Amino acid sequence: MLKQPPLGVTVKDTIWIALGAIVGANMRYLVGRLSARFLPPSLRWGTLFVNVTGSVLLGFFLIWTSERVLADPRWRPLVAPGGMVFAACTDSTQPSNPAAPELQSVQGQQQQLDHVHIMLRKPEPGAKAHGGPGGGGCGTGIFYHGGPVLYQTNVAAIYWSGSTIYNGGPTPGSTGSGAQDGSLVGFFLRNLGGSPYFNINTTYYDGTGAHVQNSVTYTQFWADASGPSSGSVSDGAVQQEVLAGFNTGALSYDPATLYVVFSAPTVNLGGGFGTQYCAYHGHFSSSYGDVKYAVLPYDWSDPSGCAWQTTTPNGDPAADTEVNVLAHETEETTTDEDLNAWYDRRGYENADKCAWTWGTTYTTGNGSIANMNLGGKDFLVQRNWVNAGKGGCYVQWP
Repeated sequence: MLKQPPLGVTVKDTIWIALGAIVGANMRYLVGRLSARFLPPSLRWGTLFVNVTGSVLLGFFLIWTSERVLADPRWRPLVAPGGMVFAACTDSTQPSNPAAPELQSVQGQQQQLDHVHIMLRKPEPGAKAHGGPGGGGCGTGIFYHGGPVLYQTNVAAIYWSGSTIYNGGPTPGSTGSGAQDGSLVGFFLRNLGGSPYFNINTTYYDGTGAHVQNSVTYTQFWADASGPSSGSVSDGAVQQEVLAGFNTGALSYDPATLYVVFSAPTVNLGGGFGTQYCAYHGHFSSSYGDVKYAVLPYDWSDPSGCAWQTTTPNGDPAADTEVNVLAHETEETTTDEDLNAWYDRRGYENADKCAWTWGTTYTTGNGSIANMNLGGKDFLVQRNWVNAGKGGCYVQWP
């Protein structure tokens, strides 16, 4: 008498199951891409079609092969798991709005802000990073929801303070091009585009299949001397500050530009700094068009939540700390400008999935740690999620 294999599964069954999974996963991927291209993103048509069709076909086939001896039973392992992958390997549990990973209202404001997405403060010592590689289900671990991406990212800085915020930065009351910003923040923005690090974002694309380009251009700055010196500033006030730049001619409007607002050390920019987030990005409608903006408080004011080390690669703790958060918000805006493009089923965008992780680091001349060199300067900047293969956190791509 022959012994039954463990769990009643043979090698042939395993092979058939694997083949079915391959077919099912590819069918799910193709349907998702086609639906994103031809149908509006208000409903996840790909998920709906795949789940309903896969379940119906799976039930029909199993009944047909059970009641009628018209098919070789070896086909059941092929089609059943394939159908299950086709039906179940979808992101059915994704939130309809990734406004912020775990919040999510900005402190001091009653309504939930569905137009912003926050960067959480760093985890407590010994705790895991907030994002991590989860939230996938299949594919690369991050999913496209039909919204636009920035093919080429422009950045404009608003230094909203009566005094210079970062060493070597613009004088309050001045405007100029990105090339005239002498701060470390300005240097970082001028060298971010074209780097192996920002090249990670080229693994993202829109519904037409057009990919993000490895391009970041620091176009302009406005150092507004009327900025607050202390206290809490609402998100609405931040938006009005961006519009004031357009209205006064201090800034030019461009739909592909991220307008980054920086503040003085004692300002609670957005209302939740130091308790809920280190920064956030979002968008809002205006008479000029859709405005992409990011709120970057003075993160060195919250070293326990928004800074990683006290001795920093360039000996400028405030700016060294800020560029890590700036990179986070810039790459998230690039791949999810209107909060309806790329994120996983938990609502985490690409940079969220790798926040506060560094990969391989090295020791700099002043004893600090860094993980990349841009334009001849060392920086410690979090990794970003690669949307290729099985996905993962990387410092550069490929």
